[in-house]
Amino acid sequence: MKKNSLLRNVFAQHKVRLLITYSLFSLEMLGSLMRPFFLGKAVDDLVDGSYKGLIILSLVHFSWIIIGTIRHRYDTRTYSSIYTSLVTNFLSKRLSSEAVSKLSAHSTLAREFVDFLEYDLVYVIEAIYNILGSLVLLYFYDKQVVLICLGVLLPVSAMSYFYGKKMKHLNKKKNDELEKQVDVISSGNELKIRSHYNNLKKWQIKISDQEAWNFGWLEMLVMVVIAAALFVTKKNISSEGIYAGELIGIYNYILKFVGGLDTIPYTVQRLTSLNDITKRIESEEEFDDDTPAVAV
Repeated sequence: MKKNSLLRNVFAQHKVRLLITYSLFSLEMLGSLMRPFFLGKAVDDLVDGSYKGLIILSLVHFSWIIIGTIRHRYDTRTYSSIYTSLVTNFLSKRLSSEAVSKLSAHSTLAREFVDFLEYDLVYVIEAIYNILGSLVLLYFYDKQVVLICLGVLLPVSAMSYFYGKKMKHLNKKKNDELEKQVDVISSGNELKIRSHYNNLKKWQIKISDQEAWNFGWLEMLVMVVIAAALFVTKKNISSEGIYAGELIGIYNYILKFVGGLDTIPYTVQRLTSLNDITKRIESEEEFDDDTPAVAV
């Protein structure tokens, strides 16, 4: 079977809906990224006695609100349709299957798959906007701050690589146990049921512990970035004139950058989980490319 055929099939069947929702989200993120810039301009204009910057900031913010509202309403319709199409198509072809435990687990995993498209993927897109967009805009404010931000990307990337390998193993073990759930419950054996849920708890705790350690190390790097950026900016303030609005823009984009860094470990964890989910569903299901989406 072709790798990631499930993901390609979903995008093929719902490409128009997904294109619209991701386009709206991209516009929403662009507005969010530009707000600190226009906020800085508004402050500088107000200091100079002009309301021009404030008017532009208000228009940008109002447009962002309208786009965000439309996108949130459209998202629910899009992803409800995808989930309905996915799970009904999957289960209808296996109504006579005896592997009820796996089918039940996979229908639950199908919900996780759709949740990835609805929540996690847009979270990843937001992180990309924050990291790349902040670096581009910081370049026009202070090139030294950009170098500091670039310097921390290497250790973060290395940490994420090893974190991903560990999470791949842990997610596989957790989902292996989840596939047994219906059969274990149906057995009525108290010892087997207790053992099953203890095993699920064990793997979930291991996943949580790994997330916690990675969070701690990452936040230490974030602290270094913020401290170094503040030190460099302080020196520049002493040596050359910097407007208050520029200072607001610099600090906001530093915060957006480190916010994007915080997303990297979560993204790695979710991608490894998604990879395991798609393998399990694809091992049971051959999707028909001509199957129409179920309208909602």
